[in-house]
This record gives sequence, C-alpha cells and structure tokens, in this order.
Amino acid sequence: MTPRTASAFALPDRLSAKNDPTLIAHDDEHLAAVSASIEHTVADLTARLDEARRAPGGSGTGALERDQEVHRLSSRLRALRRFGRDLCLGRMVAADSPEPVYVGRLGLTDPDGRRLLVDWRSPAAEAFFAATHAHPLGLVSRRRYRWTGGRITDYWDEVFTAEGLDDPGNRAALDDQSAFIASLGSHRSEQMRDVLGTIQADQDAIIRAGSRGTLVVDGGPGTGKTVVALHRSAYLLYADPRLGRAGHHRGGILFVGPHRPYLAYVADVLPSLGEEGVQTCTLADLVPEGAAAVREPDPEVARLKASAALVGAIEKAVAIYEEPPTQGMSVDTPWADFWVSTADWAEAFTAPEPGVPHNEARDQVWDALLDILVDKLPADAAADVPEDAVRASLRRHPELVDTLHGAWPLLTHTDVVGDLWAVPAYLRACAPWLSADELRALRRPEGSPWTTADLPLLDAARQRLGDPGASRRRQRQAAQRAADREEMSAVVDHLIAADDSDLMIMSMLRGEDLRGALDDPSAVPDADPDLLAGPFAHVVVDEAQELTDAEWQMLLLRCPSRSFTVVGDRAQARHGFTDSWTDRLTAAGLDRITLASLTVNYRTPEEVMREAEPVIRAALPDANVPTSIRRSGLPVRHGSPADLDAVVDTWLAEHPDGEGIACVIGAPSYRSPSGRVRSLSPELVKGLEFDLVVLVEPEAFGDGIEGAVDRYVAMTRATGELVILAK
Repeated sequence: MTPRTASAFALPDRLSAKNDPTLIAHDDEHLAAVSASIEHTVADLTARLDEARRAPGGSGTGALERDQEVHRLSSRLRALRRFGRDLCLGRMVAADSPEPVYVGRLGLTDPDGRRLLVDWRSPAAEAFFAATHAHPLGLVSRRRYRWTGGRITDYWDEVFTAEGLDDPGNRAALDDQSAFIASLGSHRSEQMRDVLGTIQADQDAIIRAGSRGTLVVDGGPGTGKTVVALHRSAYLLYADPRLGRAGHHRGGILFVGPHRPYLAYVADVLPSLGEEGVQTCTLADLVPEGAAAVREPDPEVARLKASAALVGAIEKAVAIYEEPPTQGMSVDTPWADFWVSTADWAEAFTAPEPGVPHNEARDQVWDALLDILVDKLPADAAADVPEDAVRASLRRHPELVDTLHGAWPLLTHTDVVGDLWAVPAYLRACAPWLSADELRALRRPEGSPWTTADLPLLDAARQRLGDPGASRRRQRQAAQRAADREEMSAVVDHLIAADDSDLMIMSMLRGEDLRGALDDPSAVPDADPDLLAGPFAHVVVDEAQELTDAEWQMLLLRCPSRSFTVVGDRAQARHGFTDSWTDRLTAAGLDRITLASLTVNYRTPEEVMREAEPVIRAALPDANVPTSIRRSGLPVRHGSPADLDAVVDTWLAEHPDGEGIACVIGAPSYRSPSGRVRSLSPELVKGLEFDLVVLVEPEAFGDGIEGAVDRYVAMTRATGELVILAK
C-alpha cells in the first residue's frame, strides 16, 4: 500500500480551480510514493556509506575504488537530503501510454523496482523539455510544477492533441501559457533561482548537443545562455562517458565565468542538479597572481599582451635556459676521473620527454648525464664499485652540480615574465617581431604590480616550467631513500654475517632482495595537485565574447581535446567583436565549430528591451537583439541623480524582505542600508539579474562601442523595472 503523507499541493485561494481532485489526486498519490521511496533510499544509502567508510582503506586500485564509492554515495545522499518530493519537476503523458511519466532531478525507484522518477538528463525525459505544439514528440500533455517550501504552489498544463483536451486528468488550466510567462517574472534573489522545471525546447536542444568540438551558444540578454551553460555541464557529465569525473583532476569539466559576483550568483545551480564534480572559476583564478592583479592602465600594452604570439614567446624565454654547456670538463671521483664532453652535455639535454615541464625535466637531464658517465667507468672499477655509490658521488660533485644548475636552472614563472618586461634584450630575443616602440611600451620596472593582461603569460610560464619545488623535493626524497638503503644494507649485512643456522636462511635472502623489500618509494607523499591545472575533458566558457587570444591560450592548455561550450553575445563585447564566431574562434585555436542561436528573451520585459535596443543598434547595427515574450506593465522611468535615494527607498518600502533584489549601476560611492540593494560597475553585472535596476549617469559609462555595450548590458539586467537617472 502506498504510504500517505500530507498533500504535496498548497495552492493559494486564487488557484482554487486547480485544486480539483480530478486534476491533482493522481499526482498527490504518486508524490507520496516518491516521499516514501526517498526516506527508504536515504536510510539505505546512509547504512552503505557507513559500511564503506569503515572498510579498510587498502592501497592502489582498491583504495581508489573505495574512495570513489564513498564519493558516489555521499553525493547521492546529499542530493536526496537536500530535496524531498520536490525532486519531481513535473509529468508527461505519451499518446502510446495512459500512465504519466514523472521527471525528476534524479532517477528514483521504489523498493520493488517501480520507476517513480526518470532523471531529467535521460533520453526518456527528453520530450518533457523538447516537445512543442509544432513537434509534440508523441506527447498528449505536459505538466510543470512550481515548488515553494516543499509544496506545490502552482502548476501549469500544456496539451498537444485534441484528444488530450477531452481527458479530465490532462485538462489544461485556462491560463496555461500566461502562468508560465508569469513565472518567468517572479522575484529574484541573491543566487540564481531554480529554473530546471522551466527549461524550454530551444534551450534543451543545446543542453543535449554532443560534446565533440566547439559548440557556440550565441544569444542576447535574457535568452538563458547561462542556464544552458550550467545545465549542459550537468547533462554532459551524465550522458557522455568520455568526460567522466575528474579522477586525479584528469577529465571532468571546467566552468569559467566572467567575475566573482557571477560565480557567487550561480554557485547553487550545479549542486541543485546533483553535480559536485565541476570545477568553477574565473580566468584570474587560474593563476595565483590573479587575485591581486590590477587592470592594465595602458591600452597599447593591453593590446600587445593580448596577442597569442606573445604568449608563444614564453617557449623561447624558457628554451634560452635549456642550452647545454659549450665547454667540456673533468670530474674526479674516488674510483675514476671522468671527462664530460660537450657531446655528452648535448646528449643529456635531449633526454627530457616531450611535454615534461622545465623544472621537472632537469631531473631527467641529470639521470641521462649520470648514465653517460657511469658507462665510462673502467671495467675493473665497475666490477668492484656499486653503481649507486658512483652516482651518489657524481651528484655531490660541486663543479658538476654548478655547471648543470647554471645551464638548466630551476625557474619560477614570475621571474621569467618579470624579466621579459625588465630586460629589453631578453624580450627582443624571445619576441623579435616587436618594434622598438613596442619594446619600450612593454618595459616595466621590477616590482611593478601584475596586471590582468599579464595573467595569460604568467599562466603559460607556470605550465611550461612546472613546480620549481618538485625537483628539490624529489632530490631530498632520493637522498633520503639512498640513506635508508645504506642503513638497510648495513642491517642486512649484519644479519647475514650473524646467521649461524644450518640452512643459512639469511644468506638465502640475498641482500639485494631484502634491501628492495625494505625500500618503499611510495613512503613520501607527492605534493597536492593544482585543482585548476587540468587537463579537463570539456571546458564551458560563459561571456566568452570578452576573451582575448592570449586568454584563450589559458583554456586551450587545459583542454587538449578542444571540447568546448562557448557561450556569449557579440553585442556584449566591450571592446568590439567584428568577426564571426567561427572566424574569431578559429583564429584563437579552436576547431570543429558549430553555432547555435538563442533568440527568445525570457527574462527582460518588453518595456526594457524597447528602450535598450536603440542603444546597442546605434553602435552595432547587426546586434543579435532577442525578442521579449513578456511585459512587466512597468514603463521605464527617467529622473535625476538626486532622486536615487528616493527611488531605492520607495522600492524597498513596496517590496518587503524576500521580495526581490535591486542594483544601482554607475554610482560607485552609493551605499544602501539594505542588503537587498547592491552597487556594481557595468563590468560586474554581466550574467546577473535584478528585479529593479537603477542606472546613474549612463552617458558617463563612456563613448563608442565600450560605452554603448556597458549601457546595454546594464539596462538589460532588469527583470521587472528599469529607472534611468541622468542630468
């Protein structure tokens, strides 16, 4: 018997017609079963998780599998505990089956194996999002829920066939479309509200597109680009086994947003979809120096540093420090004297494997050089002297060490890039195409703060060099292991010498065997990996129209497969975007480019777009300005900057706590007494949305394309009301 709980429906009085048991009784019964199944599943997962955590850790593959199982169970448990029956997004009825199919954030079955919810990402759920009246995909009807505090406070039905209208259980409410449109204009909050249940067919088609190559999602304000980008990340992890999860951070998805307020705004979306394995960041987060980087004050310098060619010069800048010595040298040891010729040096310097970072490659040069020299050991000495002892002696030879370290020094990324800006001859050698004027423009005194334009070069240098401390750690580990081996060797020799048994057991365990058993190279743990270093199987970039060629190199380094989702709007590029997406991205290094466009504005009211469209058209006549599908009933208001306090205070009085958020744009010194009113610059509102937007002196945002784009972006953040205050 299906367990009964309190009704899932808590419809307000104004929707009493929707409270008809004929319409909701089946849903109520099904959602009661969902609640019971969640309770049972949570108890089962809790017990399995406790058992997995108590299991021995082990090592190697066994330990990895245990950790993966703990992570999988924990993630599933968190998702189920976070949601109750509001895991369910809605239901659909197909023409070939009278039984509704319920769609959820996760798949769910009852203890008997009966399917209660299909995962929204599964092929079985696709029609729930993709069906339209023109292409119903076999559906008779669809119902979407609006959940508030764990109860359904509204729902709307769509019917796709005439037969569906005759079925009381599939009867559409008279306001089916208007209810959906009204839901799009509901109050905003500090974080992006849950929109999974309202994803539209045009958005769903892009979310479910394949991951091979580069998919460009082009769309104007309010078209749901960010929604698509986030949900596509969750979908791809579920649907594409090639992407997998980021085991040891090799694979998985990197999601790159434009700024920190944006990341805070969307922080809850992926966890609400049950996905915790996506790494989210801004470009500045990819480099340690990004947190303190300042904007490049000189436009010409910013232009030069935006070049992919200058990023490519990092390779030459490092290669200069990988030139073998041009003179031979004599190296003496207690057993023999060695001559290290220039040919020996040259051979050793070719030893590093392709792709090994500079600082780590020095160890391979060392090993190759020692191999060359040990091979020169005279036969009579080689028979009497342990090879390890010869190698240890060579590693400690001061002149040999100094010569190698001088020819192949350990480097830091900040030193390499800092020297490029401080030493003109070094920069000229690495980037010979730069003119004398350009060399002078790039000159920076030592100690100058890093700028955002420096970050791609710092990142390229950091990736090319690797960790300068890794080699030192390995040398310390090797020295420690050598000392341990010597100590173990003495112990083994003593055991063998003291063995007076008839079978001479210790002698049967010859020294090298026992020494090897006692020598554990895994005893010293490696350094923690860099979470954002990659490589990643797929990269999603939002507001991608702003990226320079140099910044694209940062992302290409992290995604060798060139599997990208690129989300943006050419009309919102502050520095202009005259090329097509295909030409622009091909020049940046991406390939297999497919373009998908979003043209319906679900967020911005028609009243706001009517005022914003001429602003961007004046600067960019071919701007992709989307068509709004709803009206707010609130005309755009105009006033004086002196009205700012009054405008905000009136809005706060009319909207009690919990009813929306507002943003003042263009008044840096403005401070509101309410936490629901933010003050941001035009650059920091991209990707955000607010119930009320107040623009202060928008003409002061600047001239040309940059000023027009800033005004257009700022105006189109409004989901309810726009107020423009200008002198």
